[in-house]
Amino acid sequence: MVVEQRDQAEVDRIFAALADATRRDVVMRVLERESSVSALARRYDMSFAAVQKHVAVLERARLVTKERRGREQIVRGEVATVRAAVRLLEEYEEIWRGRIGRIEEILAEPTEGETP
Repeated sequence: MVVEQRDQAEVDRIFAALADATRRDVVMRVLERESSVSALARRYDMSFAAVQKHVAVLERARLVTKERRGREQIVRGEVATVRAAVRLLEEYEEIWRGRIGRIEEILAEPTEGETP
């Protein structure tokens, strides 16, 4: 099995963005329901500017989109990007399960001088 070819820089951005707990939490929240950056900032013990920076990282990774509505910046989760990340992880899981299965087969094979 060959892992589907993807833009490696894009994959790096996605997983680097998801390496931070706050950013993962933001993605989960905005996948459930779009939210303003101001509303998101009220949920965290950090400055509004820090939350904006987290959202900007997520936006560059295409895990969220942001649009201005009046005075607010509305953040929405990008399901397609999250699904692409899930598919990639599933492909890696399948590769490793195959390798582990092959190792188990090799270990189960009788060695020379050993009777099955």
